[in-house]
Order: sequence, then structure tokens, then C-alpha cells
Amino acid sequence: MTHRRGFLGLAAGAGLALSAGLARAAAPAAIPELKPLTGGVVPISPAERRERIARAQTLMRAQGVSALLIEPGSAMIYFCGVRWSRSERLTACVIPVDGDVLIVTPHFEEPSVRETLAVPAEVRVWQEDENPLEVVAGWLKDKKLASGVVGVEETVRYFIVDALQKALPSATVRNSAAVTRGVRMIKTEHELALMQTAADITIAAYRYTYPRIQAGMTRGDINDLMTAATHALGGEAEFNLILLGEASAYPHGSGKPQMVREGEVVLMDCGCVVEGYQSDISRTFVFGAPSAAQRKVWDEVHRGQEIAFAAAKLGAPAGAVDDAVRGWYESLGYGPRYKLPGLSHRTGHGIGLDGHEPVNLVHGEATKLAPGMCFSNEPGIYIPGQFGVRLEDCFHMTEVGPRYFSEPPPSLDKPFG
Repeated sequence: MTHRRGFLGLAAGAGLALSAGLARAAAPAAIPELKPLTGGVVPISPAERRERIARAQTLMRAQGVSALLIEPGSAMIYFCGVRWSRSERLTACVIPVDGDVLIVTPHFEEPSVRETLAVPAEVRVWQEDENPLEVVAGWLKDKKLASGVVGVEETVRYFIVDALQKALPSATVRNSAAVTRGVRMIKTEHELALMQTAADITIAAYRYTYPRIQAGMTRGDINDLMTAATHALGGEAEFNLILLGEASAYPHGSGKPQMVREGEVVLMDCGCVVEGYQSDISRTFVFGAPSAAQRKVWDEVHRGQEIAFAAAKLGAPAGAVDDAVRGWYESLGYGPRYKLPGLSHRTGHGIGLDGHEPVNLVHGEATKLAPGMCFSNEPGIYIPGQFGVRLEDCFHMTEVGPRYFSEPPPSLDKPFG
């Protein structure tokens, strides 16, 4: 999914490599007062990935899906461990309803793809003058799965879906997001622990960066501070969206030159990655003395976060969280609905291996909240031409209700506690 932070080009790393397809971690920066928080981190094991495949196969049987095709990206990492990038040359994973998976890749890429393959799999290669979907079709025919329902993960590109259907005229090819979502939306304790570490790193990086912000600094200056701190703390910097002054009124920013000025808003939306799992935390403060209007809006957004958290009840539809916040903002005279000034975007999104995952906390979303689901809580108020305020902390659903990965700030004067 396209990240909102890419708009300003301040992402510190995308997690997937470019032409070679191999992930590379950035070297940590040396900041003597910061120590890595990742000493106890345990990577996802091959056994955990096999268990994920088994859970997917259970859903496939229930939904009548014979096989599921996945392209490189977070879903392939999630199930198989393979870290690769998408190009016109297909590399794919196929999960059958029973048994081990198939990896299809160009013949010259096979050794590289095997470097991160973390589950038992058959690997079939294709040559430059061959159709890779014919290789997929041949394997499905060998497994007697070619006449059933072949699902595709929801982000698979259309030219692949089209070629798959032509290679398997007797099969029904359909979107099987219900399978991948059904597994990935429910995080395990291990996944939650990795996300907690990522959140801890981002908060610590904020606390390092905040007192070092000075008048005249640019977005890039603040980004450099935040990135260096994140690396020193053991995280992989994923994105830093910095909005200064009037730009804070536009949720994903402005391309106009910006700098830190006395009495103006600083909005920071930052996150990092630990073993692939992401944090996403936003803070808004004023450089210098805040105005009465800035303080009023900050307090309203702070209350909006509290209302959203209280509305996140087990069994409630995800959309009810958004409705609760929007009702509060409309009572203050904002909106109505998604109109400005007010909360112009959904209250939150799912999060995990991707910064934005299904499902969203948005009006009309009927998916019921269940233990293991993870969301951002980020109701903002944006006043075009003036300023905006966004506070964002992620939470996960437990057996007794929501629990934060990072605690919301207590006040405008103490934006990091």
C-alpha cells in the first residue's frame, strides 16, 4: 500500500530492496547517550511461519479455495520469509490447500531468493523466454488443483491475475483477501512484542529529538535527528513526516519550504521497524508559547483520542470507533462528517508488517474488534490556512479491551510525558 509519508520523500527506508531484491539494514548511528533497545528481540521463527501457513490453509478449506498466489511484499515475508521486490519478472509464492508451498522465480534469481526462504518449499524456475504463470499452472495441475478456486492476495497486480486466468482456463481466479486478512489481522504475542519494541524505540527517539529542535530548523534537520536516534536505539527508521506551521493543517503535508518558527505548530508523524514490524506515533507541540487557539484544539484532539480508545470494545464494529470521535467533533462545531475544519480522515488504520493494514477505523467498517487486532488511534483537527493537531498512538485489542503500545501525552506542555 502506498504510504502517506512518501508524499514528502522523508522516508528513511522502505524495507524492501531495489534491483537486487535483498533487504539491507542501515548501519546504526553512534550517539553515546542512546543504547539499543533491541537486546531481547527474537526474530520470527520458521515454525511460526509454518503455523501461519497452516492457519491460512484452514481458512482456505472453509472458503473453498484450492490455492493462494502471493507476490513479493509483506504477505510473502509473513508466510515464507522471502524478502524480494516486485518487477516485471514474476517471483511468487503459491500456498496449496494442503502441503508445502511453491516458490516460482526466474532461474538466475533462485540462489538469492533461497537466502531468505524460511519454510519448506518446492522451487520451480522459469527462463527468460518462458511464461511464469505456465509454471504455476503446471504445478497446480500436478497437485490436481487446477480446476478449483485459485485465490490471489489482494495486492497482486492485474497483469498477473490476467495471465493466471489464461493459463488456467478451467479454474476460478478470485480475490482471497479474506484468507490473508483473516490470518494477518490477528497478531500473536510474539508479533505484539516486536511492535511494542518498535513503539518504545520511536518514543525514545522522540524524547532525544524534542529538546534539540531549534528555531530555523527545516524538516530535513529534524528528520536527521530522528533517524539517527532511531538507528542508535536499534530500530530501522521507516518514515519521518515533519509538518511545520501552516503545513500541519494538511494531514500529509505540503511541498512548500518550511522551518521552525516561534509560536508555530510542529507536527511529527514517525515510525520505525523491528524485525519487520512497525510503529506509528504522532505528536504535535508548539515551538515556544502556544496560543489560546492552539491549546484549545490540542485539548480537543486529546479528548478525541480518549473517546476513540473508550469506543474500542470487543465485538464492536470497527466503524463505531470513528463514529464516536466524529460525533464528539461535530458537537464542537467541526465538520460535519469528513469536511474541514475537523477530522478529514478516518480515526485509524490497522498496522503490523505494513504501516497501513486492513481494517480501518472508519465509518461503515463492520468488521468486529477481536483480540490480537492492532490499530492506530489518530483523530486530528485540521484548520486550513492556520494549523493542525494530530496525536497518534497505536493499540491492540486484548481479551479485556484495548491496550496502548505508547501512552498518549498528558498535555500540550508535556508532549512526550
